[in-house]
Amino acid sequence: MLKKKNLPGLLAAAVLTLLAGCGSTPLPPDTGCGMPGGVCSAGTPVTNAPPPAPAYTPPPRPESGVQTNPVELPPSADGSPRAALAPSSAPYSGPAVRVALLLPLESQALAQPAEAVRAGFMAAHEQQREGVTVNLVPTGDSAQAALDAYRSAAEQNDIVVGPLARSAVASLATSGMVNKPTIALNHPQVNSPLPRQMLVIGLSLEDEARQVADWAASEQAGGQALVLTGRAAWQQRLSGAFSQRWAELGRTHATVELPAEGGYVDGNALAELRARLSSEPPQLVYAALDANGLRQVRMAIGTSLPTYGTASVNPGLDMSSVPAELVGVRFLDLPWTVQPDHPAVAGYPRWSAGSQGLDPQRLYALGIDAYRIARELAQRPSGSFELDGATGRLAVNMGQGERAFRRVETGVVVRDNGPTEQILTDDAGGDSVPPPRRVFEPVATGQTGQ
Repeated sequence: MLKKKNLPGLLAAAVLTLLAGCGSTPLPPDTGCGMPGGVCSAGTPVTNAPPPAPAYTPPPRPESGVQTNPVELPPSADGSPRAALAPSSAPYSGPAVRVALLLPLESQALAQPAEAVRAGFMAAHEQQREGVTVNLVPTGDSAQAALDAYRSAAEQNDIVVGPLARSAVASLATSGMVNKPTIALNHPQVNSPLPRQMLVIGLSLEDEARQVADWAASEQAGGQALVLTGRAAWQQRLSGAFSQRWAELGRTHATVELPAEGGYVDGNALAELRARLSSEPPQLVYAALDANGLRQVRMAIGTSLPTYGTASVNPGLDMSSVPAELVGVRFLDLPWTVQPDHPAVAGYPRWSAGSQGLDPQRLYALGIDAYRIARELAQRPSGSFELDGATGRLAVNMGQGERAFRRVETGVVVRDNGPTEQILTDDAGGDSVPPPRRVFEPVATGQTGQ
């Protein structure tokens, strides 16, 4: 039986399953994001004045359990270092710009994910309002209505942010309507090239899994990877993306599917896995599972094998009591969820309405970065820049199709809760603030950005 103290993790896992596809963890199926069926239709565009800034709440100091290190972007094409931008690094220098924020706020299925994005977007606008007017365009549940709303929004604004639902983004990408810079919040499943002025910045399960494959390959020389997955669509997407990238790197793997029901992994499957490992030990494990499932697996097979995962294995918001079975696990997640002291995170208010789990928090962070990208596009029409964002290190180059946007997330290793020390340094290399009660040690991810 799982201990009572793990209930928050189970609840977080349930949220991940419900929210399925917009991002780093499962979101509602058509936010591509997740909800089944078509999502995003439109209402009549309305212009809203920015709401008052929410009261600032300093981000809590992490107590223990996770060590993080930001992943460096590779050098620019000319070999020069990439200079990242902090949230308020420079005053606005472009012309006054009107930005439409097109979200399915009138959709019963997607109103909550849309509200998380809206809240993050407006929090970022409140921090950097100069020169930018935000016009909120609420939509409903149909892709056609989203297209109608987009047409009106593009006529009245300089930049459009949205749609959020995968089906709506796919319809827009193939509509021939994109004639203004458009920041789509999801990844469309289309076979044709994206419009030149469309930038897709949605959180991506597949991108995370590929980055983890690069990381694991850089740390583990030779040997086979054992890919553990479940039957859910998001788990299959994670395992498939990791396996494909792993093969591209010239490495071998085997995949084992672990059935689960009611939050419990099948006991017979775990026994078979344990027997398999005793006769065919792999070099490492990649877990396309949630934290609860991975904990059960490691209870059954032990914790000695190097184990990697994506944000789906993050044990939750409360890191003060990390299950012993997850110690040593390495995963990627957004700075917003694992680096509250990061400069791109600490300057924004935490979102109190996002207490349901990590996924709403990730969408809130996506909203923050969507605003910052829109603001930069207004100042740099060529659209070539980099940012330290709440969702990762971001590189943008408009007009490059599928390669126009890149996000590199934070590498994390789970540690035990014993006494630790930390030295934080300022830009000059000197000690800055008193250390909190956990260690942030370098985590070499070895990501190539392929």
